[in-house]
Amino acid sequence: MTAHGPITPDSLMTLEDYDRWRQTHKAESMAHRRLRSVALGEHMRVQFESETSVRYQIQEMLRIERIFEAGAIAQEIQAYAPLVPDGSNWKATLLLEYVEPEERRQALSQLIDVEDHVYVQVQGHARVMAIADEDLPRETSQRTAAVHFLRFELSPAMRADVRAGVAVALGCDHPRYTAHTPIPEAALRSLASDLTP
Repeated sequence: MTAHGPITPDSLMTLEDYDRWRQTHKAESMAHRRLRSVALGEHMRVQFESETSVRYQIQEMLRIERIFEAGAIAQEIQAYAPLVPDGSNWKATLLLEYVEPEERRQALSQLIDVEDHVYVQVQGHARVMAIADEDLPRETSQRTAAVHFLRFELSPAMRADVRAGVAVALGCDHPRYTAHTPIPEAALRSLASDLTP
């Protein structure tokens, strides 16, 4: 996708144009998403979003639902555009992945508040805990949701260090789900491009 900047109705492709574009560019869009996807333990994945990934998601939703009316397009933008990083942060989709329905049901009942226990840690700095689900609550007193939206707000010093190439770890310190992993170098280079000085 060649458009950059705020996602507006005028910056999106028509359904016909997107269908043609998709035939030759879907693989690179999926590769971009895979690059920015980090497994955190066995059952958690953090998909770091970007303007490219969010724009692709919106175009896909318009295509799947055959949406072409201005009001409905605006609703899709309103739903997904807040996931685009602002220059001082990373935004991500947290996915709790369990194949078996009963295992998923039990895990989601045991992982209440897990979204508030996910963090990134830039080498040499304190952990940055995720700010979760700013758009709407996604859990009840009995269970959490399988999908959450996260924001990691980084200080200017952290952003400078990430842009300079220091290591960053991703982790979760929930009492029932602890995991910690370095963000792979290729993913981190892509994430560094989201940050402004």
